[in-house]
Amino acid sequence: MAEPPFDPVAAARRVLRLAATGSLGTLDEDGGPFASLVTVAASAAGEPVMLLSDLALHTENLKRDPRAALLLVAPGGEGGDPLAGARLTMTGTIVRDDDPGLRRRFIARHDEAAGYAGFTDFGIYRLGVARAHLVAGFGRIVALDRADLLADVTGRDGLLTVEEGAVAHMNADHAAALRLYATALLGLPDGDWRATGVDPHGLDLRAGALRGRLEFPEPVASPGDLRRVLVELALKARAAGATPS
Repeated sequence: MAEPPFDPVAAARRVLRLAATGSLGTLDEDGGPFASLVTVAASAAGEPVMLLSDLALHTENLKRDPRAALLLVAPGGEGGDPLAGARLTMTGTIVRDDDPGLRRRFIARHDEAAGYAGFTDFGIYRLGVARAHLVAGFGRIVALDRADLLADVTGRDGLLTVEEGAVAHMNADHAAALRLYATALLGLPDGDWRATGVDPHGLDLRAGALRGRLEFPEPVASPGDLRRVLVELALKARAAGATPS
């Protein structure tokens, strides 16, 4: 079967949604580059979100100059080669954002942070992406702008309002479906798969250190659309899971 044509926008968004850590580049007091390791999540639109401490040097740098770069690498890679996986560098400005939805998304993706996320010196920061640079293999180097990378959430207020409840409901009442999404549809290892976020384009999943992204067949705009597509995907997953290998 022929390999589907390369889609740089889909590849970049996949890196953005799946990466759990990244290399953050800021400018020090002398204007020189400073790199540090951070954990990341994503807003519903796909903007990178980080939990940063005021005591960290990168936060001091950002308060002085908010310009930054963030490098994310897709999980995996062929044969253990770290350069075999797709990687995405984004540039823009980083600002503190106290939206409780962003905090919830970050902690759902990094529950180990729940114990210190409430400390007064920690805050949620969001990268306002200006442009991005994708390297996804030989001959697959593409420059992207903000509109390419981020999902359009205009008119999706109803969906975004129910996101927290929808995620909680899936985790409490539909654990078997989440497990099938991961194993039967995404080909991921079996585990205690849980939903961490939902947006118009897909469902984010986590099982321990593993991350998964279930893309919807088409964007959803309302709670009703979300219920329908999740049911359809559950039926598809059950059929795939019941198919002898």
